[in-house]
Amino acid sequence: MLESAAYLETASGSKYLVQLCKHFAHKITVSYSETHGECRFSCGTSLLDADEKGLRLRATSVDEEGLAQTQQVIESHLLRFAFREDLQPLDWRRQDASQTAT
Repeated sequence: MLESAAYLETASGSKYLVQLCKHFAHKITVSYSETHGECRFSCGTSLLDADEKGLRLRATSVDEEGLAQTQQVIESHLLRFAFREDLQPLDWRRQDASQTAT
């Protein structure tokens, strides 16, 4: 399993997590709370974790193409929803999927 992670420093992490999950829930399997979300796309899975300082995003997939698609879907929607913050593209970093994200 391939995995990548990105972090967005924002006071609105929980708001964006819920907004993303509600949006995707119309088409895919999603589970979420105010602080944790999971979106299961056909190309991969995205895990979202929010706290008072920001939003941590993880993307997993079985292959490179699926990982890139999962990252792109989450990021494009997040940047659209957070347009008031004038955000730059996320810095996705590859992770060893056998490790737990911190």
